[in-house]
Amino acid sequence: MKIAVVTDSTAYLESEIIDKYDIKVVPIPFIFGSDVYNEGIDISTENFYTKLRSSKELPSTTQPPVGELIELYKSLGDQGYDAVISIHLASTISGLYQTLVNVKDEVKNIDVYPYDSQITVKLMGYLAVAAAKMANDGKNPEDIIEKLNDIRATINEYFIVDDLQNLVRGGRLSNAQAFIGSMLKIKPILTFDNESHKIVAFEKVRSSKRALKHVEALFADEFAKIDYPIRLIIIHANDEQAALDWKDKIHEAYPELPIDISYFGPVVGTHLGEKALALAWMYDVEKM
Repeated sequence: MKIAVVTDSTAYLESEIIDKYDIKVVPIPFIFGSDVYNEGIDISTENFYTKLRSSKELPSTTQPPVGELIELYKSLGDQGYDAVISIHLASTISGLYQTLVNVKDEVKNIDVYPYDSQITVKLMGYLAVAAAKMANDGKNPEDIIEKLNDIRATINEYFIVDDLQNLVRGGRLSNAQAFIGSMLKIKPILTFDNESHKIVAFEKVRSSKRALKHVEALFADEFAKIDYPIRLIIIHANDEQAALDWKDKIHEAYPELPIDISYFGPVVGTHLGEKALALAWMYDVEKM
């Protein structure tokens, strides 16, 4: 059985990984004023943050055209694929997954399996890598999805943002009211809630330094309970030096753990804002 893997541009995978595993990436559009950009194609991440800094109006995000996704699936069927596993950003922050569930039966020449990653960024990217590895090993779609569910359950993450303005305005923060009054005085720590899978404000911390230490402590508590190989990912919003500095510190404490540096591209950066940092971890799919 020949299985294709599709994801979207918020996976922020390196081109060499995309090529190695033959992962198809659908760009997510975002809108600045009257201009529409396709993430990863029409504007660089650095230029996006420059534009975000100087813009009086916040950008917005939208879904890729459904017709283009249907045509992609059909073309994969024409290429001899029997099934496609399409892994996308959390349904709690985008309607894309549900859209695919609604339209998948319109594609007749290939079986379409939409998959809700319940997350985004490179954590989702590694789910796509895992699916591609299993497809290459001859696994069937049902077995791949069962294993993806197991890997997805190992994902955890904490985001530190400068303020909540973008998330509040975009309606992506489910418990915003509890934090709005002191937004300018704190460094909010956010996470995806394990039950609702929505972004929630987890803690209020008075400085970036304290926020980093608190996230490190949260990870230490979690790591003590983990009995499988994991990979750490430090993710930044146009602040690579801060990410590198944090990586050096964490590497000193956990020299045995692989640590990636990744980034929040335009679609996710639209909601988190510049200078956000995150520490995330999950089962190390490279050990599969």
